[in-house]
Amino acid sequence: MQELYLYLQKNRLEAGCDEAGRGCLAGPVVAAAVILDPNKVILGLNDSKKLNEKQRLVLKDEIIKKALSFGIGVVEVSEIDKINILNASILAMHKAISQLKISPDFLLIDGNRFHPYLSIPHETIVKGDAKFQSIAAASILAKTHRDYLMNCL
Repeated sequence: MQELYLYLQKNRLEAGCDEAGRGCLAGPVVAAAVILDPNKVILGLNDSKKLNEKQRLVLKDEIIKKALSFGIGVVEVSEIDKINILNASILAMHKAISQLKISPDFLLIDGNRFHPYLSIPHETIVKGDAKFQSIAAASILAKTHRDYLMNCL
């Protein structure tokens, strides 16, 4: 397993962002944004798709406990139908970023498409959830929250 990078640029407050539910035909799209604490190691972070449910749930609790800040954004099916799944995914990311209690200096976005959020610079990274810890953490929070929502239906 490849070791994930802690940051793109050292000494910059970066938030990783990812979504879950974009490829599904049912339910909401959920995104998360996470700012990790570089002084609090979280072992086992990886793309949520490469982890089993038990691993994701254990890591979710650790991320929530150790992150400097995190946010979760949800866009429901009715909105997805109006604005399309790509725009809904980006909107969910914006909602997640808006919930961060600390404003990041930079956004690391999983994928190749994103609309700028306020004046925060960003970089899109294809397969970023398998490259950066903060994006992997966001992937885990988004996936576990979406799974929770789908189980409640």
